[in-house]
Amino acid sequence: MDLATRRRRTALFLFFLVPGLSISSWVTRTPDIRDQLGASTAQMGLVLFGLSVGSMLGILSSGALVARFGTRPVMGVGTVTVILGLVVIGTGAMLSSAPAVTAGLFLFGAGMGGGEVAVNIDGAEVEQLTGGTVLPTLHGFFSLGTVVGAGLGILCTAVEFPVQWHLGAMAVVTAGMFVYAFRAIPSGVGRTRGARPADGSAAPARAAVWKDRRLLLIGGIILAMALAEGAANDWLPLLMVDGHGVDPALGSAVYAGFAAAMTIGRFGGGFFIDRFGRAPVVRASALSAALGLALVIFADSPVLAGAAVLFWGLGASLGFPVALSAAGDSGPDSAARVSLVAMIGYIAFLVGPPGLGFLGDHYGLRSAMIVVLAFVAVAVFLAPAIGASRTKRPEVHHAQAPEPDAAPDVPRTARGE
Repeated sequence: MDLATRRRRTALFLFFLVPGLSISSWVTRTPDIRDQLGASTAQMGLVLFGLSVGSMLGILSSGALVARFGTRPVMGVGTVTVILGLVVIGTGAMLSSAPAVTAGLFLFGAGMGGGEVAVNIDGAEVEQLTGGTVLPTLHGFFSLGTVVGAGLGILCTAVEFPVQWHLGAMAVVTAGMFVYAFRAIPSGVGRTRGARPADGSAAPARAAVWKDRRLLLIGGIILAMALAEGAANDWLPLLMVDGHGVDPALGSAVYAGFAAAMTIGRFGGGFFIDRFGRAPVVRASALSAALGLALVIFADSPVLAGAAVLFWGLGASLGFPVALSAAGDSGPDSAARVSLVAMIGYIAFLVGPPGLGFLGDHYGLRSAMIVVLAFVAVAVFLAPAIGASRTKRPEVHHAQAPEPDAAPDVPRTARGE
């Protein structure tokens, strides 16, 4: 990997670390912000509606924006909007202004929804250029950001550090990361509208990627695994408290275990993908998530349910990024393909958890999670659509080939690995 590509990969890691740090900073200070606003639960629901609306607009517009301008400006504007959203949320909390906090969450959601799709498209191209596994680690940095940000948020809450200064400091830190990372991202990636080939001929028409049957099957996998991840992010603490009778502190600890399992799975997943291929890894991941979900739903032991969350987290960790990798090399117009399945996944993050809340209100959260289990079980059978193997690494040609009778076990260093 040349130096420019290595810097680009590092920059992409930072582009996912920033929203992870930011969203966990907001989530951990939600009780303090609610108290400063003097808001009821219903009023907080209206405040949170700003995040949902912003995220949906960002997700739905991201594909067209990348096709028109490329990933670099979309990533840049999205990340700046996330950082600005943190500042507005903190200012709104300081002024006890619910409309200001709602506006900040709208900016935050719009920036994340649009920017992350663009980062995934750029990451998929880096995978194809290098033949290395990038997207699972990319999403691992988001998970790492949530763990680190949550730890800092819990510490700030414990010492009663003012919300506005906490979010303001996080905005400064993430702004520094953005300035460092933005320079390493090349222009023109993913741009298809208004671009002309180098020979001056007319640009070919974009393929209708949504008609590709294999791509839709990949979208089904990403829908199921995103739902499994989103359900835990939104409901796991309450699921353990209301469904298994644990105290709130232990429920939060179980969620921390889920986040840690997600982080470990994403950072360690590249080894298994390169060794066994994508389809077996996705199938094993879906089976692990299904096992964890089934035990959480049907086991009456809180200890067993808490331990099963680790299987849930490990299983949910790889489905989303590996499906994006498969979408990227499933056919022509890679950017459009990654954009389509990424939007399916992020819409599942937004629409799924509220739907589960509605079911949980009527039937209980444990019963509601049966819907998630059913989707994950379907993903087990859809796994072959991912593909048997990853993109091959670029071959390295050597000046001197081995003799015909040379030993087949050539040292790794001699192969340039």
